[in-house]
Amino acid sequence: MQEAVEIEERMGKTIEATLQEFNSVRTGRASPALVESLQIEYYGSKTPLNQLASITVPEPRLLLIRPWDKTAVKEIRKAVAASSLGLNPVVDENALRIVIPELTEERRVELTRVVRQIAEKGRVAIRNVRRRAVESIRKSEKAGDISKDDRYGQERDVQEITDQYIEELDRLLKEKEDELMNR
Repeated sequence: MQEAVEIEERMGKTIEATLQEFNSVRTGRASPALVESLQIEYYGSKTPLNQLASITVPEPRLLLIRPWDKTAVKEIRKAVAASSLGLNPVVDENALRIVIPELTEERRVELTRVVRQIAEKGRVAIRNVRRRAVESIRKSEKAGDISKDDRYGQERDVQEITDQYIEELDRLLKEKEDELMNR
């Protein structure tokens, strides 16, 4: 059987990835996570924004992006404007200022749907880890490495771990929905 630690590690990485995607959904207040993973065309290759610039939050609804290479300002502006975030960057000397507008009720509901889809992708990934673990357990039983009772016990353990991580994902989803609807 796959070690429980390995299963938990994979499911934990799924939770982390889902949380990172949640952070890229804007809530009406500034956060570097909104833009840090945007891909910028930089000298012929796609580069994440956080590798090209410092991203700060000088005010609750303002992002300030200061590229280390001043020639990247135009490309960063173009990428932020073209993103699905609906942000309008303003070039201010060698930096970009992005004012985060208030969210309308309609946009909040739409973003809630997006967050639910992200959470469902996370649940599917967790279930895939479970499926692979159960397949491994069943192969071990067929090979004669473990008994039928051991198989049932290990499958129950894998299901308990899965339930814990799905519960954690649901808790994170509820937090993000509350954040979207109330802030």
